[in-house]
Amino acid sequence: MKLSKNILIIAFSLLLFNCKTDKKEKVEVEETKTGYPIASVNIQHVKLTDEFWLPIIKRVQEKTIDYAINKCEEEGRFDNFLIAGKKLEGTVKGAMPFDDTDVYKIIEGASNSLISAPNKPLEKLLDSLINIVKIGQESDGYLTTWRTINPAKPPAPWVKVDEGKKWESLFMSHELYNAGHLYEAATVHFEATGKKNFLNVALKNADLMVKTFGDGEGKIQAVPGHQIIESGLIKLYQITKKEDYLNLAKYFLDNRGNPENHELFGPYSQDHIPVTEQDEVVGHSVRAVYMYAAMTDIAAIKKDTAYKKAVLNLWENMVNKKMYITGGIGARHDGEAFGENYELPNLTAYNETCASIGDVYWNHRLHNLSGDVKYFDVIERTLYNGLISGLSLDGQQFFYPNALESDGVYKSNRGSCTRQSWFDCSCCPTNVIRFIPSIPGLIYSKTNDEIYVNLYASNEASIALKNNNIQITQNTNYPWDGKVSVTIHPETETNFSIKLRVPGWARNEVLSGDLYSYLKPSKKIINVTVNGEKVAVQENEGYVTITRNWEKNDQIELDFPMKVKEVITNSKVLENKNKIALEVGPIVYAIEEIDNPENFYNIRIDKNEVFEVKKENNLLEGVNTIQTKNMTAIPYYAWSNRGIGKMKVWIKEKEKN
Repeated sequence: MKLSKNILIIAFSLLLFNCKTDKKEKVEVEETKTGYPIASVNIQHVKLTDEFWLPIIKRVQEKTIDYAINKCEEEGRFDNFLIAGKKLEGTVKGAMPFDDTDVYKIIEGASNSLISAPNKPLEKLLDSLINIVKIGQESDGYLTTWRTINPAKPPAPWVKVDEGKKWESLFMSHELYNAGHLYEAATVHFEATGKKNFLNVALKNADLMVKTFGDGEGKIQAVPGHQIIESGLIKLYQITKKEDYLNLAKYFLDNRGNPENHELFGPYSQDHIPVTEQDEVVGHSVRAVYMYAAMTDIAAIKKDTAYKKAVLNLWENMVNKKMYITGGIGARHDGEAFGENYELPNLTAYNETCASIGDVYWNHRLHNLSGDVKYFDVIERTLYNGLISGLSLDGQQFFYPNALESDGVYKSNRGSCTRQSWFDCSCCPTNVIRFIPSIPGLIYSKTNDEIYVNLYASNEASIALKNNNIQITQNTNYPWDGKVSVTIHPETETNFSIKLRVPGWARNEVLSGDLYSYLKPSKKIINVTVNGEKVAVQENEGYVTITRNWEKNDQIELDFPMKVKEVITNSKVLENKNKIALEVGPIVYAIEEIDNPENFYNIRIDKNEVFEVKKENNLLEGVNTIQTKNMTAIPYYAWSNRGIGKMKVWIKEKEKN
């Protein structure tokens, strides 16, 4: 990973000049009470050895981060901070008012990499990037480079300004959105390094927000157009315990849909009615799930029952009526938005990669709030399908929308039928960078005397319970195989519970609710043993809970029988009438023209179809395919890695005689 010579000269000269300020300060991250009854096990304590996820994470660390840094330099992302700080001359570069966030998200993803594995050259590079960011910050803490450079001339024509003042046109200026990504990145960097150089930039900006917005004399009564500052402020609160940050986050949420506070932005920004009255997911899907994640934080921290009721209702609406089989959300290109209930087109599906990432963040919070298995069913389905589909196998091509069908021709404003090397709006590539290195933090969670095993991937983990430290080793070939071995090494023999998640597909449940169902539910039994002795598993049990005195080298063996499953859709989704989708384990499959060059549109699935699952080590970096006498299907996430062509997830049933 490298920056150009000119950028590095400026960055390092300022690093030396500010050596006292930016000197490494080893600060222990104090445990703060999050309000959640269940805590995630930090990626610092989970060493991934998995043959599925580790190559994807390494691809991001070794290729995608470097690629994105070069793209940000080509398009002037770093120059904007230097121009704002008067270290370079020029006008604002780039096409979007939120281009600053690409730099923040790269720092966040790289910081997550540092948490997993110390890397001095990478840490030094991040210090350089942080110093570039710091240059663009105004003396009062303000930090949005385009507005500092020329407030009367936004980089995008849809940002309307009259007088060129700060905070003007909050609906689209993205000043508060930029701040949210700054805060989230700074907290991860602080956690990774113990340094306060980036955190101090974020805190200075957050203090300005507290002085600027809210009820009170001289303050602006407003809410952000694009949400994420709320969850960012909450993360700063969790580090500093400064109530002002939490209160401002709640203020922004409390006043959405309040016409006495500001001129409403409408359903597009979930600003049509108060958040506690919302029970249908509407509008821009990324804005929505970022907001719902912050609402869940408030429900947990404040024990706010109205917020909790709202997020539960919103989740039910989304999963029961507006979610794709891949876990994708956001049916419409127009407004990057949710559609009406049961509006789930395939060819024109939007399913923005950022929305899938935001949805995982939200569902993870909901699980920490409740421990309900259904939230990890959504997370797993999204991870293995509609999220990693956004990144190519070479780590340098991307999907912004993730359609479920391609005719090889149809294109939206940001593509649908083929991956692209970058976008004018590059939020998805850099969001993938910030998210994917954090995936090991989803595998386990805990209470004082319980360990949740939420995802199956080979790893070595260290988990601290109230009275014991537990080492866990997972070995598995998941998602290609349903066999999992979990070895327990408690520091001392003690009694505690291990809760092993039974995936929804293994419980004959596609998702919670009736949007999707299996045509032929599996009758195979899930097998769980401890040291060779069988454990009873109740039908539809979400977690198999094993409570006992655990000793070193106790071993749990799980076997989730994997077979090809045919999925059908609720009849209210007219798009999928008389169509079937195929799954094996957590993987959704698709047929691609390159594998089925003849009569692609005439492929049908017979009601008595015989499926063969075949391991293809030399195809798409090693995948299992589904084969029949007239077709080959590949994992959906891997499509469009071999050129432009036709693809579809939903396949027509063969007509009955």
